[in-house]
Amino acid sequence: MEDCLFCKIIKGEIPSNKVYEDEYVYAFKDIEPAAPVHVLVVPKKHISCLNEITKEDELLIGKIHMAIKKIAKQLGIDEDGYRIINNCGKDAGQTVMHLHFHILAGIKMGEKLV
Repeated sequence: MEDCLFCKIIKGEIPSNKVYEDEYVYAFKDIEPAAPVHVLVVPKKHISCLNEITKEDELLIGKIHMAIKKIAKQLGIDEDGYRIINNCGKDAGQTVMHLHFHILAGIKMGEKLV
């Protein structure tokens, strides 16, 4: 999608603080972190939100979660724990309509963050 902020970041048209990249996934630090560690993990394929995934995206969704596991280990948050958040749609707080997952860590999280 031409106007998609995350597609532009993935293509390198907009700078980001990259944390991880592979064939399927791009991850970068959030510019407005909600926790000491706040990384956004996005598929390189443009998908608007979870409601838009198809049967052919099953492998991709698995690749995203495997990337999250690698990122957590790389950042040293795998032992103490981290939270994964996906917002689907405007009412859930999704502001960029490109499927993405937030990795939050670095603080003890309470129930109010959900």
